[in-house]
Amino acid sequence: MELTVGPNQFFWTADHLTSFYDELATAPVDRVVLGELVCSKRLPFYQDRIPDAIAGLLDAGKQVALTSLALVTLKRERKLTGELAEMGVEVEVNDLTALSHLPDGTRFSVGPLVNIYNEGTLAWLASRGAARVCLPPELPVASVATLAAAGADLGLAIEVWGHGRLPLAISGRCYHARMHGRTKDNCQFACEDDPDGLEVRTLEGKPFLAMNGVQTLSDSYACAAHQIDALRSANVQALRLSPQSKGFNTLCGLYRQLLNGDIDARQVTGAIEQIDKDTRLSDGFLTGARGADWSGKLQHA
Repeated sequence: MELTVGPNQFFWTADHLTSFYDELATAPVDRVVLGELVCSKRLPFYQDRIPDAIAGLLDAGKQVALTSLALVTLKRERKLTGELAEMGVEVEVNDLTALSHLPDGTRFSVGPLVNIYNEGTLAWLASRGAARVCLPPELPVASVATLAAAGADLGLAIEVWGHGRLPLAISGRCYHARMHGRTKDNCQFACEDDPDGLEVRTLEGKPFLAMNGVQTLSDSYACAAHQIDALRSANVQALRLSPQSKGFNTLCGLYRQLLNGDIDARQVTGAIEQIDKDTRLSDGFLTGARGADWSGKLQHA
């Protein structure tokens, strides 16, 4: 099973991103998706670093793709989307409007923000040139198995969210700006202060969600460590790891060892919790229960 590093969902400095992708060149992962997924206003801060990052990753033998924005609303965003195909690497579509900017016959991949819930959608995407699909993270293993079987018949590689805060929604409004009493156009990039998203609690003080500019994320970090056998049986071909600011290369190594059979799921999750003791893990979507549930509790009981 391959390991894919998804696009960074957060606003990090250009230097942080440069060092992050430099380190990924030596990480035990197979594929890396770069670019801006959440907010086009962030892109000018590091856009000039992307070509060097792509070159470094390709030289290291990684497969590379560029993500489209999750929500394209402005003329300049349409222009940016149209320019993705000119970069010379595969485009990962996270908004179907991006398809209109790809030349006919262009091979592309599909990210987890596109709603793919049935075989008909998979077949339509394959007919348009899709070669790989990362399924939406809210699907249970039974549905994953059905779609993976359909994907195999269509020649589509099927990928599943393996680790990271789950992308739940994208809004036209910026939560970070609103919290600071600013407008979206004058946000002053408040999201930069929260490199892994800002925790949102209920009125009772319980962890609930996380916000990241215009994006809503899960509070917990989805972790498929205890579901690897089920995903293998479902013919899933890749796990997606979503970037985080702490210990990401270590995390990549843990999942590679798990997939290789060198360590077990309990060792993986124990080590993950040591990276950041405040991390809460979940796999409820895969197990078909509540998304925030964590089967690891049962494993450690």
